[in-house]
Amino acid sequence: MILNDSQISRFARQGMIRPFTKKLVRHVANNPVLSFGLCSFGYDLRLSPKEFKIFRHVPGKVVDPKCFSPDSLEPAKLHRDEHGRFFILPGRSYGLGVAIEHLHLPENISALCLGKSTYARCGIIANVTPAEAGWQGHLTLEFSNSSAADCRIYAGEGIVQMVFSQGEICQTSYSTRNGKYQRQTDQITLPLV
Repeated sequence: MILNDSQISRFARQGMIRPFTKKLVRHVANNPVLSFGLCSFGYDLRLSPKEFKIFRHVPGKVVDPKCFSPDSLEPAKLHRDEHGRFFILPGRSYGLGVAIEHLHLPENISALCLGKSTYARCGIIANVTPAEAGWQGHLTLEFSNSSAADCRIYAGEGIVQMVFSQGEICQTSYSTRNGKYQRQTDQITLPLV
């Protein structure tokens, strides 16, 4: 069963999402923002302004998920103007960020992360893996810019939507098997083997 807004609120009061925004926010201090917070059947997470990294193109260099080199990434600069704080994701590139919100999923709740339509219309594809039952931490978020144009990725504003599903308590949760991405900090977590 997919959780609705009142069910998500109940689990949030028990610590599932922190900080928790009880309604969908579209304006902050009279300025428009990409929406974040509670929606009908999900929760829109925000992108942290702490860091955003972009894969560098180095001819002849192959990225290996079993032997990942942090040298494959370069930090993106946080910009600011009258529209807000933002990183720039170059055209045809891939970047990593992290969610502001800390998730602590109960052992009978899993979540899928989906891209927001506003970014999708700009060519940005959010590629975030599921958060399994019992998982906790700050999600590392992955973005592909399928457009040839550079795109702003706004920090502190809505970036992806989490959709939560509830079922029976599983036999082995992510926390009981001590999954390798458990307890991610509020910094980007690189591939682990």
